[in-house]
Amino acid sequence: MTKSGFLMVGAGLSGAVIGRHLAEAGHDVTVVDSRPHAGGNCHTERDADTQVMVHVYGPHIFHTDDEEVWTYVNSFATFRPYKNRVKSTTRGLTGEREVFSLPVNLHTINQFFRRAMRPDEARDFILNEQADTSIENPRTFEEQALRFVGRDLYEAFFKGYTMKQWGCHPCELPASILRRLPVRFNYDDNYFFHRFQGMPEDGYTAMIERILDHPRITVHLETVFDPADAGKWDHVFWSGPLDGWFGYELGRLGYRTLDFERFTHRGDWQGCAVMNYGEAEVPWTRITEHKHFSPWESHEGSVLYREYSRACEPGDIPYYPIRQVAEKALLSDYVRRAEATEGVTFVGRLGTYRYLDMDVTIREALDTAHGFLDCLARGERVPAFFVPPL
Repeated sequence: MTKSGFLMVGAGLSGAVIGRHLAEAGHDVTVVDSRPHAGGNCHTERDADTQVMVHVYGPHIFHTDDEEVWTYVNSFATFRPYKNRVKSTTRGLTGEREVFSLPVNLHTINQFFRRAMRPDEARDFILNEQADTSIENPRTFEEQALRFVGRDLYEAFFKGYTMKQWGCHPCELPASILRRLPVRFNYDDNYFFHRFQGMPEDGYTAMIERILDHPRITVHLETVFDPADAGKWDHVFWSGPLDGWFGYELGRLGYRTLDFERFTHRGDWQGCAVMNYGEAEVPWTRITEHKHFSPWESHEGSVLYREYSRACEPGDIPYYPIRQVAEKALLSDYVRRAEATEGVTFVGRLGTYRYLDMDVTIREALDTAHGFLDCLARGERVPAFFVPPL
């Protein structure tokens, strides 16, 4: 049987970047995606009525310290400066709803406690009057929060939001989740701390379409790939769900998914791109106002999403891997099956069952493409994972 070159299943960042690299090395590449557009969950499109650039599957802000990745994306798109400044609506100590700045910083602390502390004063206040220093080795999300910010800030900003986002009490989640959320004792309200931050001027889909624009790449959208057909290809790169490749035979890996309630407004609805809602009784986790993700543009109309998090069911779009004890055990079983499978490499967020920022996705795609070509040159077996998911 004549093989048909290399196949990328998924026209998101992983498939596009790997496919482009292999095409530039002289190989024929086919990219298929079940959706009617490229870009995966990064897909952006202009709203027909307002002309606002909408992040269809939720907002994506590009941020990285990886200069090579930053140079790479800028070769396919013009990036405009963008700093993610998140706000949170929650109840303060008075019981009234107020708007605070996130991540928790010196302004947040002073506003919340009705103080005017300097950085060293605020640090001492949190450590000596708020933090539960009796917790020496935090094991859960809740213990981590109580140990480092205390009960008041934890209940205002983290507890309710986390219960909505993950569908369980914070005492059931590992401490590692909260370690990604900084507390700053200055007035820096930039949500990210990376050296390079920005937004592609024409949106992410246009950028990914340019990555895919190569004479050796053929793209087929609205095309579902059956893993049973993998033998028709020299090699397959699968960016779909790891368990999906095996028909979910061992069970489904757990994910959280998002529902979006879209609404429009004439004018400015909330004055910022992202407004979190920290209270458990407010059913949505946040509201995003998409015109604020392109501050260099001006629009009278506005497009907004209320976001609701829930357990992912068959047919839903998987967003956040849960990776608790049961999921990790099942993941180990699928990894063993994958490593025994010839002719396929699992890539990206779904293929490796990991939460990945865009810059890490691109970095791993570039490294996978390099590693794959090295395997070909040496006549070595191509591994199922160039980045171990365990």
